[in-house]
Amino acid sequence: MLPIRMRSTVQRWLTASLLVALTVPGSMSLAAPAAGPNTAGDTVGSAVIESVYIQDAYGQTLGNYDTVTLKTGDEFRLQLGGKLSSGEPADMSKAQIVWHSAKTETANVDADGIVSAIQAGAAKITGRATLNNVTKESSVWVDVYDPSILLVDVEMIHPNIIKEIGKPALVRLGGQYPAVGLVPHTAGKVSASLVSSTSGKVLKELPAEPLEPDVEQQLVFPGIVEQYGQYEIRLKFEFAEGKQAYDTLFFTAQNEQDVGPDESAIAYVGADGKMIHVPDYRGNRIIDFSNAGYMGGGVEIPDVQARIVVEPGEGDDTARVQAAIDKVSSMPQAADGFRGAVLLKKGTYEIEGSLRIRASGVVLRGEGQAEDGTILYATGTTKRDILQITGKPVQLLTETSEAVSDLFVPSGARSFHVDDASGFKVGDKIMVRRHGNSRWIHEVKMDTIFERSGTVQWTPFHLDFDRVITDIEDDRITIDAPLPNSIERRWGGGEVIKYEDPDRLEQAGVENLRVDSAFDPSVTAEHNGKTYFSDENHAVSFAIFSHVKNAWMREVTGLHLNHALAHVSRGAKWVTVQDTNSLDMVSVITGGTRYPYKISGELTLMQRNHAETARHAFVVDSRVQGPNVFLDSDSVEEYASSEPHHRWSVGGLYDNVKADIAIQDRGQLGSGHGWSGANYVTWNTEGGLIAQQPPTAQNYAIGHVGSKDKPYLPNSNDRRPRSDGYWEHQGTHVSPRSLYLTQLQDRLGAEAVRNIARSPVGGGRLNTPVLPADLPELKGIKLEGLGKQEFKPGVYDYVVALPPGTTTVPVIRPHDMRHHAELLQASSIHGTTILNITDKKDPTKSVRYNIRFAVQ
Repeated sequence: MLPIRMRSTVQRWLTASLLVALTVPGSMSLAAPAAGPNTAGDTVGSAVIESVYIQDAYGQTLGNYDTVTLKTGDEFRLQLGGKLSSGEPADMSKAQIVWHSAKTETANVDADGIVSAIQAGAAKITGRATLNNVTKESSVWVDVYDPSILLVDVEMIHPNIIKEIGKPALVRLGGQYPAVGLVPHTAGKVSASLVSSTSGKVLKELPAEPLEPDVEQQLVFPGIVEQYGQYEIRLKFEFAEGKQAYDTLFFTAQNEQDVGPDESAIAYVGADGKMIHVPDYRGNRIIDFSNAGYMGGGVEIPDVQARIVVEPGEGDDTARVQAAIDKVSSMPQAADGFRGAVLLKKGTYEIEGSLRIRASGVVLRGEGQAEDGTILYATGTTKRDILQITGKPVQLLTETSEAVSDLFVPSGARSFHVDDASGFKVGDKIMVRRHGNSRWIHEVKMDTIFERSGTVQWTPFHLDFDRVITDIEDDRITIDAPLPNSIERRWGGGEVIKYEDPDRLEQAGVENLRVDSAFDPSVTAEHNGKTYFSDENHAVSFAIFSHVKNAWMREVTGLHLNHALAHVSRGAKWVTVQDTNSLDMVSVITGGTRYPYKISGELTLMQRNHAETARHAFVVDSRVQGPNVFLDSDSVEEYASSEPHHRWSVGGLYDNVKADIAIQDRGQLGSGHGWSGANYVTWNTEGGLIAQQPPTAQNYAIGHVGSKDKPYLPNSNDRRPRSDGYWEHQGTHVSPRSLYLTQLQDRLGAEAVRNIARSPVGGGRLNTPVLPADLPELKGIKLEGLGKQEFKPGVYDYVVALPPGTTTVPVIRPHDMRHHAELLQASSIHGTTILNITDKKDPTKSVRYNIRFAVQ
């Protein structure tokens, strides 16, 4: 009996071809009894049809979760069998049978059950039989691949190397090099090289070989592995019309003596004092999380000069505090991007509405987070966020899109190829878009979530990773932070798109204060026999960071909130939340409540935070791109686990977090949460822990001390097995103590680690308001080819009209050279050119001019 689904791409192609060859007309003698004319008939005695099932041409029964894999253009015969309530087979020749495809554009099915594969995708095929007015149905899935999209199937061939996602690909010293198996889908040629990842040296090269469609071939490197280290097999494919594609396979010859007894075998400190991350055979590894945090990690949060001081008043202080924020927001930015801080003196400020920071360079600071410090007291019964730090979304320049030309880009990668890199340059802001098509959704089984009322099956989606280009070599692009999810051609591939973000806020923060929410103490509920405050009609969250970069919250205590103390929301990156406390939350203990530290953005660092009475204390939202880090934090008196909450967020780290943590398939919970997180790491955590492995990715549990808890799935409703994640050193902590801090030191040095240690906030002269004065202002601004622009003293933001059809950013220069000028040129006409002007005699005085463009 042939298997329904082959995991090997080579086997998959061979199997599909064989199945099609055996289902030509006249082959029905191989199958179970075929359905006859579609006419209703009688049952046997009083028995009625109890169930139906689908069979293939070989009589193999296919279940509702089984999958038949076909290539475009193939046909495959299905037939329907049935069983009566008496236990006897139903005479399906007397049944009325109807076939249906949920996606006819992917795979169609005719009245005789013949499935035609049309285009790449996954489709559910349902057979429905009616016999004596009783109707039953059964389903099967069809996974259609398009050879012209795949180009070539690549496999590593070696008798001893583990070829599984998320498990180290190790070879012994003296062993043979791995061979490469290829099944091309189109004509071309391939060249291969064996490279030492450790030294970058090319060890062996194979001459280019022709590729013949559908002909399996092998590439063999002569010799044996002679030295310890990490290795790559780099493949370059060339096809018709100059099209190129790339792929890389990875393996490691590991000296076991290099790994200490208290170290992880896949992430340990090497002889040079820096961490070694051991990849699987596709290059996936524990990613480098060190780019998370303010300014990309390792940069001290600045103390900003106060511009305005506010004292507590009588009644609602919302308008007075907002007026102070708006006043500072109207001040000029200095060269460092800051306008100044609003200082709230000690005392209580009643906030009946919401406060908003809507300009870059503004900080809201108090005089302490203790009970005798600065207190924002959210009054009233309105559900709202108390502080919104909000910009506007980035602008994607879709015309700049270039497809990723690698067949597979591993998680943890910082570089990849594109079809044509000539339109990009170092410093460009880009989105690296990872597509997840319907074939991938089906591979991770998120279109077959066990359903209950309200369950929504997943549909294709993409993840956009916000990055900056740091290097370009030919068509290979290197970026500033790693990709926390693999990009695979067969699952939809990827693309790179430039963007501009002139309206995204930056350099903004809130610090050194206490926030409290009024609530009705007469509203209570019980949980496990304990009475608690459950009022819902009051302030929901304290600070929301949306469409902002390089921002922070520090030294803040929150009490009696419903949802979050800090929510790093969509469009936010490089945000740090540190040295805070979330206490005594007030809400019902269910639904979307009590998520005090919540991440929906990327490259976020939340460190040294404490939560009490939370449900999901340290939580990540759906489809969050990562990397994101929770470090040196704890949760007590908690009602549920910290976790990526739902729908495939990627690249999170729980580093020295004391809390119950769950990274798992949440199945039909919520509206179909499914696989909540992928490529997560828990490092030296304590508490209860669940870590499962999702298909196509991995989750790592290293150095956990505490219980290994039972996951939600499988259960009595959905018995399909789920794989365990990668567990290592369970019951004992590992060295180094912190993964994030070690990675940060490796990348930027020990000073970077010291920069993010706890330190005093403000105080002294920084809390004495100083208004901007004697600024080094310009007398005018010149645009190359457009002459001197209209200019007004005291105005620092300009929009310059450009002639119709302009595509090149004009060069901007100061009209006079009395001061030092730094030009930060916009990368496109959709961006902002910045002129930072600094007084030559007094470098503490500076001003920033922002020039934007509008094509007429």
